[in-house]
Amino acid sequence: MPFSSRHLHRAPFVRGGSSRGPWGGYRAQRRRPISRPRFQPRPELWPEEGLFAAWLGHSTVLLKLDGVTILTDPVLGDRCGVSVGRLTVGLKRLVAPALDAASLPPIDLILLSHAHLDHLDTLTLRMLERPHTTVITARNTSDLLRRRKSYREIRELDWEGETRLGPLTIRGLQVRHWGARMQTDVYRGYNGYLIETARRRVVFGGDTAFTNAFRSLRSTRGVDLAIMPVGAYNPWIAAHCNPEQAMRMANDCGAEFVLPVHHQTFHLSREPYREPVERTLAAAGADSHRVSLTEIGQEWRLP
Repeated sequence: MPFSSRHLHRAPFVRGGSSRGPWGGYRAQRRRPISRPRFQPRPELWPEEGLFAAWLGHSTVLLKLDGVTILTDPVLGDRCGVSVGRLTVGLKRLVAPALDAASLPPIDLILLSHAHLDHLDTLTLRMLERPHTTVITARNTSDLLRRRKSYREIRELDWEGETRLGPLTIRGLQVRHWGARMQTDVYRGYNGYLIETARRRVVFGGDTAFTNAFRSLRSTRGVDLAIMPVGAYNPWIAAHCNPEQAMRMANDCGAEFVLPVHHQTFHLSREPYREPVERTLAAAGADSHRVSLTEIGQEWRLP
């Protein structure tokens, strides 16, 4: 069944529409300016050893892990939605990305959690095509990427599947979400990821409702950083965790630090703009220092 306007009530990019219907508020967005982020990271200053992270907006995080540069769910355009030629029809950003594609350092690995339009943006991915870049994506999603004039390699990873890239071991994690891009392609997978080196462990939760699955990551080695989604829970709690649940899942996997994402970038749901990060800090309580980044463009390091 082809995509049509009657599917829009379930498409990820129209969440946050008004009571006037799925296109409610869309016209009003056209003239609304996109704010500039207060912070801009300087990844060119990051050394080769250690763990470094910068939140670029939504679920896009720039990581450098023992010399390997990683980008998660890159969405760097003014809108997220359906690509029509060189245009994107969908929700307009509230805040611009902290770095545009041209300002990024060379990317060794792009991690894609699932095919939803606010996580797998084909126009951004075309801008990032480089012969030295590897893409790891969920099961049955690689067809959405161009293979000619594309990347060094595109690999699909299923739950509990593992692959290696240089010093990294990447494992697919089962989360509680769904992977269909246009409602009918329900065969597509959806992942979180565990990224490991000899010294460090990082979790990228992708998109998920609350699940006990993160408990399986606890071991004698801790998790240094858990990148967890904290927004779009009202009314989408069946598919997106709230901040308290995100902190609980980070604690379940033994994370020392938590980087909250999936907020402050697109109007996807009904919770107030600052509520996700405020509730995340409140959930951390006396350990609020564990919440590593709270503003788009901030950067964090663990030498």
